[in-house]
Amino acid sequence: MTARPLRRPPRRLFARGSWAETSRITAIFHKETVGGAVLLVVAAAALVWANSPWSAGYFALRDTTVGGEPFGLHLNLTLGTWAADGLLAIFFLVVGLELKREFVAGDLRDPARAALPVVAAVGGMVVPALIFVAIAARGGEGALRGWAIPTATDIAFAVAVLAVLSSHLPTALRTFLLTLAVVDDLLAVTVIAVFYSEDINVTALGLAAVPLAAFTWCVQRRIRAWWLLVPLGVATWVLMHESGVHATVAGVLLGFSVPVLRSPAGRPGLAERFEHRLRPLSAGIAIPVFAFFAAGVDFGGLSGLGDALRDPITLGIIAGLVVGKPIGVWFAARGLAAVTRARLDATLRWIDVFGVSLLAGIGFTVSLLIGDLAYGTESLRDDHVKVGVLTGSLTAAMLAAVVLRMRNRYYRILHQQETEDADRDGVPDVYQSPDS
Repeated sequence: MTARPLRRPPRRLFARGSWAETSRITAIFHKETVGGAVLLVVAAAALVWANSPWSAGYFALRDTTVGGEPFGLHLNLTLGTWAADGLLAIFFLVVGLELKREFVAGDLRDPARAALPVVAAVGGMVVPALIFVAIAARGGEGALRGWAIPTATDIAFAVAVLAVLSSHLPTALRTFLLTLAVVDDLLAVTVIAVFYSEDINVTALGLAAVPLAAFTWCVQRRIRAWWLLVPLGVATWVLMHESGVHATVAGVLLGFSVPVLRSPAGRPGLAERFEHRLRPLSAGIAIPVFAFFAAGVDFGGLSGLGDALRDPITLGIIAGLVVGKPIGVWFAARGLAAVTRARLDATLRWIDVFGVSLLAGIGFTVSLLIGDLAYGTESLRDDHVKVGVLTGSLTAAMLAAVVLRMRNRYYRILHQQETEDADRDGVPDVYQSPDS
């Protein structure tokens, strides 16, 4: 009798990653939680000031011009623009470091593991964009320029919400959210570079490659002299800004150039060192300052708020974030499971995945940035973008809180039952919560 070949067990979706990757994700999770709390406080302060009797001071500060035009460079920018183009370049530098580290040394270097967050991120971009276009099409000329606004996820806010709610949720969910955000950031950078860069100055763009190449040469040879690397990075940013390509793209390119793998002597790679030094600067200064200048919108009282909420652009953003994002992420994951015949990990249920998908609808930093690029920083539509992003993000967070609180309670009860059973049987409790 011929022996029947053994069938390979079905691949599991949302399985827990390697120990090294799980430890790294946990460390990032704690840092982003603090950043999300700071971001929330700063955004609230900007909203209060912009709608107070002293609102003129807020807008005067935001529109104060700083800089000049040395060597013909256009660097006479408002503080709000410096925050969006300059400080956010630091944020995107950290994004570039994360992306390269994730795809070179992280679990996403495995195509089988990378498939899920990549497919989910694409679904989370396509569906909200289509919903926005369907609703905003009646918003008049130029309304569809903002199609990418509801496609971005703010990882700091999303992680902060998940951290509050997820004391007993499986670690795989948190890993999925962070890896999804990594791919989401890559797609956002691509969209900004391709669709929101105009009047390209080819000469400046070509010149930007010179300091970028010099920076790459230095870091590849593990030269860490700040007095050399910082001027090269600034020169790359200045020339990228002058070229017409959004200057934050320079941050991502600089991040991509940094080596990830450890040295032959076993020392951490430069990407890890740079990320460790730059993340506090990004989360503690760059993003909060940008949020302070970007979130301030004068509602104009209840009537002004009502007008904003009736604008098809505002409604398209809200629907894209609250409905499009979770539908896109969740159905993409379900579709991948159906196509590959993979099974959901035994520790999870699809309602857990849907709860995390709702968190993906929290869009803030990149959504506001794309709104500025799409409609201009001082336009009525830009104010309506802010109303839509804030309303949609808050609604998505509240819905996610309802679902994840319910699921967290389920896992907490399950853990208590397992602990009681282990105590009765005299078996030591080896369970560890995701935060332990």
